[in-house]
Amino acid sequence: MPDQVTDNDDGFSHNSGATVRRLQLGGHLRALRRAKGLTRDQAGYTIRASESKISRMELGRVSFKERDVTDLLKLYGVEDPAEHRRVLAMMREANAPSWWQAFGDVLDTWFQNYLDLEQAAELIRTYEIQFVPGLLQTDAYARAVIALGHEDGGPEEITRRAQLRMARKQVLRRPDAPRLWAVLDEAVLRRPIGGRDVHREQIEYLLEVCESPRVRLQVMPFEKGGHAAAGQAFSILRFPHEKLPDVVYIEHLTSGLYLERREEVDRYAAAIGRLFIEAELPSRTPEILREHLARL
Repeated sequence: MPDQVTDNDDGFSHNSGATVRRLQLGGHLRALRRAKGLTRDQAGYTIRASESKISRMELGRVSFKERDVTDLLKLYGVEDPAEHRRVLAMMREANAPSWWQAFGDVLDTWFQNYLDLEQAAELIRTYEIQFVPGLLQTDAYARAVIALGHEDGGPEEITRRAQLRMARKQVLRRPDAPRLWAVLDEAVLRRPIGGRDVHREQIEYLLEVCESPRVRLQVMPFEKGGHAAAGQAFSILRFPHEKLPDVVYIEHLTSGLYLERREEVDRYAAAIGRLFIEAELPSRTPEILREHLARL
């Protein structure tokens, strides 16, 4: 696995949401095979394939064919029709295209990688120095931010990109929504992106977000001076599967960088851990937001 994955590399970060689903199905098939006492060679012979293909299936490295999965279930002694339907539903989900493909007209290839990571994560830790995190933006604020980075884009393009950003927020409304723990530099709250009314609406929305049990929001005030992560926004994503390590995501103007090497991830994890300690307590965030609202 590469140490750093960018939009031009071929690492798991390119399709991690699908990877998680394939790993879940592959792990289930592996458990069934082992429970039956069969080798990968024996399983491969049944579906007219090699031992290496069974290995790749069980590790979630290939897509699944319905005939192969059905044959393996029969070999593994799974006779319950309901279990067959459940496993085949897992297979279809693992092979299904991602929802954001409908936004292919405005979606940069390098950002598709992050969307897959975001959808697959169980915990997202992020530090922002300039903008409110995308998952917490209002529509008007998102449009203002998007317009800054796409000056040549017309109203239709900005609308499409804003719609994509609003669709992303649905991940926080899922029954199995990831936990989001964000630290905002005070500059994020002071910078009037989109003007006074848009800025006010955004801060009011953050006040609402503070009530969510899945979101923890902290503010790093100017008075704290320098700190471990000064000058660089980043996110760390954790996944509900042992085969996928934590990934650090750093967004650039025209690409995204993914760090997977343990030493690098550990450094960023330590940095954000110190931010959580040095920033104002989450319980103070509503009060801080109201103070900023009073100044508007």
